[in-house]
Amino acid sequence: MFTSPCALPIQGVYACGMKMFVGFVAYIVLYASVGFAAPKQHVVALGKWTSIKWLAEDDEGKATDLRIRPLYVDGRTKEFTVGPAHDVTERAFVVQRMFRLNDSLPTEIGPPRWRWERGGWLLTDRVTGKVQPLTLPEFDPYSASVSWFRDYAAYCGVSDDGSKFFAMIVQLGKRKPLLKKALGDSGSGAPTCPLSTWQRNPVRVTFQQKSDQKLTFSVRSRTVDLAIDDESEGEEAYVPVWPFNPCKTDRRTK
Repeated sequence: MFTSPCALPIQGVYACGMKMFVGFVAYIVLYASVGFAAPKQHVVALGKWTSIKWLAEDDEGKATDLRIRPLYVDGRTKEFTVGPAHDVTERAFVVQRMFRLNDSLPTEIGPPRWRWERGGWLLTDRVTGKVQPLTLPEFDPYSASVSWFRDYAAYCGVSDDGSKFFAMIVQLGKRKPLLKKALGDSGSGAPTCPLSTWQRNPVRVTFQQKSDQKLTFSVRSRTVDLAIDDESEGEEAYVPVWPFNPCKTDRRTK
């Protein structure tokens, strides 16, 4: 039987092409399996409460007991926290940080001397295990407490020199505060930190300055208005605070 001399080269090229095709298919399958693999599951948890000695001032004789607990990510201590945590979403929560500061003098010899300090707030993702600090403008961890509702934070802001106080409302993800309103200064007898209380429908927050003095603000999507009760009319008057948009139509709640 006669065999063409061109048959062997053609068969070799065909076999080589099939091998390349099979290798290419195997590469695609392997790449797809890696790309669609389930992400690593992280375990995020808050540990048990522990009592420590905390110095609110520099006087060591005024140390008070304070309860803190660790924040674990995959079984490792990521941070120490103080106070209750607030669930912002089903996967993210916020909690205030507690950390140890080196209190040793340069002339002291021996092991470091540590003291506990209150820090800022942390945002933790339960899925990714990421823990990142939150930026709360004018926040002083020693004189202010944060009241959380949804993704809003209401607190008393303090200027850098401690002479002025502000009513602050911050929304997570926003670079600028929704509200920053001066409440007074330290020389006028203003309280160091007014308490803030949230209301759901409509969304409001009230800053309690004194027993008979309140400031209530209505929070909308990107605006905060001062809500003033008008007893003669039986409805609310809204005074724009920040930001002011004269073209926006107010949606009053009766």
